[in-house]
Amino acid sequence: MKTRFAALALAVASFCAPLAHADAAPAKPALYHALGEMPGLVRLVDDFMPRLVADPRTGPFFQPANQPHIKAQLVDQFCMVSGGPCTYQGVDMANAHANLDIRKSDFHALVELLQQAMDAQGIPFGAQNQLLARLAPMHRDVITLK
Repeated sequence: MKTRFAALALAVASFCAPLAHADAAPAKPALYHALGEMPGLVRLVDDFMPRLVADPRTGPFFQPANQPHIKAQLVDQFCMVSGGPCTYQGVDMANAHANLDIRKSDFHALVELLQQAMDAQGIPFGAQNQLLARLAPMHRDVITLK
């Protein structure tokens, strides 16, 4: 069971790999700047990860996982999707989530926690919407249990 949760945690960490989608809009650096560039993204993920661990809906997926690794991957992925200079080199979404039985409610819980973290970090509402819009198409590959 712990292995499944650890695998899910690592897979969810890779949920931000937008270039795995041919239909993903090209990112513009303006969003990267609005998110605070690398220091802002690190602060965001430093806030987001404890929320994922503490929340009863997502905690079982993240508590047993390699959290420093997930945090680093999330920073790279948010950086890339927002138009920053980073490159995500992790597993694509479909393969990462293929056997994890992720429900729509699991995905929505993660998104809710990301919104809370962005609010707490003072990220402008427009930038929040832009980031979420760029991440949203990934739900097709992340949600594996209908």
